[in-house]
Amino acid sequence: MKLSYNQLKIIKNYIYNYPPNNRKSALIPILHKIQSYCNNWLSIESMDYVADLLKISKIEVYEVASFYTMFNLKPVGKHVLEVCQTAPCSLLGSLDIRKYIQKKLNIKPGENTQDGMFTLKNVECLAACGYGPVMQVGSKYFEKLNFNKIDIILEDLKKIKKHSTYC
Repeated sequence: MKLSYNQLKIIKNYIYNYPPNNRKSALIPILHKIQSYCNNWLSIESMDYVADLLKISKIEVYEVASFYTMFNLKPVGKHVLEVCQTAPCSLLGSLDIRKYIQKKLNIKPGENTQDGMFTLKNVECLAACGYGPVMQVGSKYFEKLNFNKIDIILEDLKKIKKHSTYC
């Protein structure tokens, strides 16, 4: 794995925010940053790199990365559509929203569109229960979804240019 000088400097600043005996505390912020540098997913190579940086075992990194849905362990589309599937959103129509997205993009949860633009993902609570159904794309939340809003969101996302990667 190759990072630029500035990227490595940012990563090391996370590490220096914690006492030497608590370096592992930087794991989640570093995984977020590495994922953002690597086309929004964590390869085995990138997770091994993080383990070496933090001087922790590789399995410790794998355990954290595989536990949280915010980390992608296989290549994903440019935009990951995370649809809440918990009870409040389900009662407000998230299942219908997910089915609509599946039909519109011709993918199932966990799959990528053929053009590499989108990945659909079912996730647990996005902590916006009063605004369901909810979908998160990157750091942005989309609330009180309906089919028309989904159409607008997808068209807007198609216009966003891809970021470069160093991995």
